[in-house]
Amino acid sequence: MNNNEKIEIIKKGTLEIINSEELNGKIEKKAPIAYTGYEPSGKIHLGHLITVIKLKQLQDIGFKIKILLADYHAYLNGKGTIEEIQELAEYNEKVFKGLGLSQDTEFIYGSSHQTKGEYADKVYKLSTLTTLKRAKRSMDQVSRHDENPKVGNVIYPLMQVVDMIFLNVDVALGGMEQRKIQMLSREILPKLGFEPPVCIHTPLLHGLDGDEKMSSSKGNFIAVDDEENVIKKRIKKSYCPIKIIEGNPIIEIAKYFIFPNQEKILIKRSEKFGGDLELNENELYDMYGSGELHPLDLKNVVSDFLIEYLKPVREYMSK
Repeated sequence: MNNNEKIEIIKKGTLEIINSEELNGKIEKKAPIAYTGYEPSGKIHLGHLITVIKLKQLQDIGFKIKILLADYHAYLNGKGTIEEIQELAEYNEKVFKGLGLSQDTEFIYGSSHQTKGEYADKVYKLSTLTTLKRAKRSMDQVSRHDENPKVGNVIYPLMQVVDMIFLNVDVALGGMEQRKIQMLSREILPKLGFEPPVCIHTPLLHGLDGDEKMSSSKGNFIAVDDEENVIKKRIKKSYCPIKIIEGNPIIEIAKYFIFPNQEKILIKRSEKFGGDLELNENELYDMYGSGELHPLDLKNVVSDFLIEYLKPVREYMSK
């Protein structure tokens, strides 16, 4: 596989690559490192799965994958005690393995290096080069809109940038909510004498309640290890406005998970409601947007797909 083919695989399903020219140079390396970080603050859900799918694609074309289980970041974000967070991180690690990442995947706990003197030294240096205004812009969305954010919320993005140094990152992968922190890394790492990573941004999945982001803290998610009855119940109750495509979480699940794996979907309906339908992606959008396809019919096919698609994870977690 040549570099152009590899870049096409990386581009598929991504919103942004900063930048493609640099990416070509990273691919030339013998074992380039791609990283993403996950805060162990809840269940691993479909929103996380979008980045995991991209990690698996990167792995398939020769990247070494490093996953940071950011336990100290979760602590700074007020997600529990260190002991509670580390227990959840261990559970999250098992789930990620169940999602099919190869055995070469390296899982790194933030606490394994974030207390070292060399790490702290770089955080201190970074704090002298970063304005408070710039650091606050890089905070997560909730903290950014908090009238009284904690100091830890400002330290958080600085630590994430230094993590990229310690993990020797060539490519930093994340959802669009990570963009501000990743852009900070590209601005500031050269000032510390380090090459900045190429940044790849994937779409955010809307929550099942229609919120702009699926989140374990909001309970608007489907966990990748949910039981069949839970998946059915959550999909059935989910927001799926008739004729609406944009911001519709059920349409997004079809877009990001079903159609990358199969060309068409079979929607089973009684003859009274028009009989069965076999639709490709564009046909689905057209029929749903016109109101010819009922939300419940769409929910049923999405629910059935997810139950089968996530079956290997349930089986792995039951071992």
